[in-house]
Amino acid sequence: MSISRHLPAAPTSSRELETAEPVAAHWHDENQVVYASRGVLAVHTETSRWITPAHRALWVPAGTVHAHRAYGVTRIHLVGLARAFNPLGLVEPTALAVSPLLRELLVAYTVLADDRDSPAGRRMRAVLLDQLAAAEERPVRVPEARDPRLAAVCRLLEADPSDSRGLDALGREAGASGRTLTRLFRQDTGMTFPQWRTQLRLYHALRLLAEDTPVTTVARECGFATASAFIDVFRRSLGHTPGYYLRG
Repeated sequence: MSISRHLPAAPTSSRELETAEPVAAHWHDENQVVYASRGVLAVHTETSRWITPAHRALWVPAGTVHAHRAYGVTRIHLVGLARAFNPLGLVEPTALAVSPLLRELLVAYTVLADDRDSPAGRRMRAVLLDQLAAAEERPVRVPEARDPRLAAVCRLLEADPSDSRGLDALGREAGASGRTLTRLFRQDTGMTFPQWRTQLRLYHALRLLAEDTPVTTVARECGFATASAFIDVFRRSLGHTPGYYLRG
């Protein structure tokens, strides 16, 4: 992301993105909340890739270079906030749980346009900020690898999330031992290899579900032994079944 645009003000707005439509890398002098009420939005920063299904929003701190990409027709809602407003004290991008109330506030506030400065608009903003301050952190992210050997392994798995090989086998293609790669995963990503691979598979699963791919196909393409195993991991990680997203 060496080439990016500087957009000083973080906009508050709502818009629709077509399937696979990108938003080029940019950064703001203000904080921003990014939320997709429909579809799935992938947000890329210099250190991680994030996925934001309908029950997650992403906090993007001021100065963070980020780019977006839609999977499925996606409705995004953006809320710009002054740099001084950071109720959770977050210094890096963070996924936040979106309650039903917060969802409705994000949707309603971002479509107010000129009415945001009305008494009703200011009251809505105050409640929205209270809800943001109470939101729990719920990450769905794939950290980027810095070490070239680890990056080579990550590329293999990104190209085929169903690849079930262990680190010893993968390392033979990357020129590193399984023990070295185990250390590098913790060092570079802050995760164990199984944790990182699960996040990668969930990332791809959400993209496929946004494109109306059947659950059994998603399970197979993302490397789960059975559809029931996929559903179980999905529910435990994201709080809902894959069918919830297909129905949405």
